[in-house]
Formats: sequence, C-alpha cells, structure tokens
Amino acid sequence: MSDLYFPRLRSWFLSSPPAEWALECLRSTVIGALSQGPIPRHVAFEMDGNRRYARSHKIETIEGHSLGFEALARVLEVCYKCGVEVVTVYAFSIENFHRPKYEVDGLMQLAKLKLEQLSQHGELLERYGASVRVLGRLDLIPPDVLEVVEKATAATQHNTKCVLNICFPYTSREEMTTAIRRTVEEYSTTPRPHSTPFSQSRITQKILSKQAGKAEMLDPISESPSPTPSSIASDDQDDAASTATTLRSESTAAKSGGAETVAIYPNAETITPETIEKHLYTAGCPPLDIFIRTSGVERLSDFMLWQCHRDTHIFFLKCFWPEFDLWHFLPVLVEWQWRQKQKARDERPRRRLKHA
Repeated sequence: MSDLYFPRLRSWFLSSPPAEWALECLRSTVIGALSQGPIPRHVAFEMDGNRRYARSHKIETIEGHSLGFEALARVLEVCYKCGVEVVTVYAFSIENFHRPKYEVDGLMQLAKLKLEQLSQHGELLERYGASVRVLGRLDLIPPDVLEVVEKATAATQHNTKCVLNICFPYTSREEMTTAIRRTVEEYSTTPRPHSTPFSQSRITQKILSKQAGKAEMLDPISESPSPTPSSIASDDQDDAASTATTLRSESTAAKSGGAETVAIYPNAETITPETIEKHLYTAGCPPLDIFIRTSGVERLSDFMLWQCHRDTHIFFLKCFWPEFDLWHFLPVLVEWQWRQKQKARDERPRRRLKHA
C-alpha cells in the first residue's frame, strides 16, 4: 500500500505552495552561486528520450514530446539565468520524416502550438531578451507550420541579449553541404572588380623603348650584346600582351574613364574553415562549449558535427529528456567549470616559459 501512495504523496507535497517556494529559493541560490564562476557561452542539447519516456509511463508518444517541450522551457530559464548566451536544441531531424505519418504530423502540430505560445506569450524570451532562430530545411516544413515559424522569429528578432536556435528540420551533413554549396557559389559567381589603369604616357614609353631596341639591332658598331632568340620571343610575347591589353584598355577607357575594370574571381586556395563557418546555419554564434545528450545514448546522431571541436565538452546523461531539469544540469555545469579552472591552471606555466 505504501508503494502505491508514496509517489502520489511526494508529488502532492512538492506541488504544495510552501514546497514550491522553498524549491524556488533553492534554485535561485544555486544559480547565483554557479554564476560566480565561468559560464559557457554556447550550450547544445540533443533532446532524446521523449518516446521511451512515454512508453515507460504508459502515455501517448505525442504526450511524451509535449512534456519534452515543457522541459525545454525549464532548461532555457536555467541557462539564461546563469548567463548562457546561445542555446541550440535539436527539435526535429530530417531523418524523422521516415517515422510513421501520424507521429510526424503530431510533431509538426506540437511544434506549431509551442511556437505560437512563444510568439504570443513569450514572457520567458522577453524577460531574458532572447531571439528565436529556426535552423534547417525550412522548405520541408508544412506551410501552416512555416507561417508560425516566421511569426515567432519576427516577434523576437528585436531581442539581442540571448539566442535560442531551434534545429528543425536539421542534420549536420545537410548543414555542411549547404555551407559548402554557398561557398562555391560565392567563389564562382561573385567577381571582385579590379581596376587596372593604363595611361597614355605608359603606352608612349612602350613604343619608344621598342623603337630604341630596333635601332640598336641595326647599328653594327654598337657594343651592346645581340639579343638572343629567347629574348626576342619574350619581347614579342610581352609586346603582344601589351598590345592586347592596350586595345582592351582603349575599348573600355571611354566607358570607365581611362581605367580598365577586370572581373577577378576569388582564389579557391583562400578557403579556410572560417570561410565555411560563415555559411553555416550557426554563423555568428560563439564556439560550442557544452554538448549534452539525454537518454543514455552515446553518439552525436548527425547533430552539431562541425561545431563540436577540441574545446567542446560532451556529456551523455542517462535521464530521459522530459526528466531533465536544474538538478541534472548542475553536475554538468560544475564539472565544466572545474575543467575550465584546470585548463587555466595548466596554461600558466606555458605562459611563463613563453615570456621567459
């Protein structure tokens, strides 16, 4: 009998006003203490385990996803209170379109409902100055959901303190493919104008030097060495290039005021990782500090593959996403802060040796 009533009694006690007040005071105290140490600028969450949570609690799958959105609201408040600038969440994968149609339709309608709530009653985002950005293949979203997406992003675009990136629908491979495609388009279709002026004095000087060279060749008494066949060929090529350039300059001088404008495309050798990053969906966001995946699965599953670099700390937690709250996030943040202090401690001797 006690096994049956104890969970209900515990739930009733925690939902009572005194307990809620005490828990809220404790949360504020913990968050305030955490804020005294280093805070990650960018945190990503792979919200996994909604379906398994629903099965384990014998509720509908869509209800599990709905509880997952409620967990997201709790986590966002914790992150923004601590001082996190950017939160990126994996809301829907492109691969999820292969799931049963009723589940896909339910997820789309749930996303529509939650985004409508964000745009109409976005107290949380307004309180912390957070803007909503939806990253991914927006062309795959149904028109009625896309309309709500555009309203939500437009309603929060004036917020500049924090960012909420919602990856929907998204995969990292698709993001990197799009970034490379945009880079190729930029480097192949966007020439940089380059002005090459050719003055009349430059043309006259070239003609006079050519005539002087011919006069030396005809003078038998000249002590100057005879030109070699290679030099003659080189001179002819130079003259040909100069003549072609001159003709081209003359044809464009009237149009460009005496200066030739040549279309020069960027060199592909100048492409760097930073070039690709400028075309990613997350362009402009700080580097990813913490990556968290719930449900006990230890893989990235095509999420933030580019953004996870050598300084990203990856945590795989065993709890399901609807269960995730401050008390699951607290150990992650404390461990990250400890690692940051350890890193700073290790770098001090290197700096001393460098200055020495």
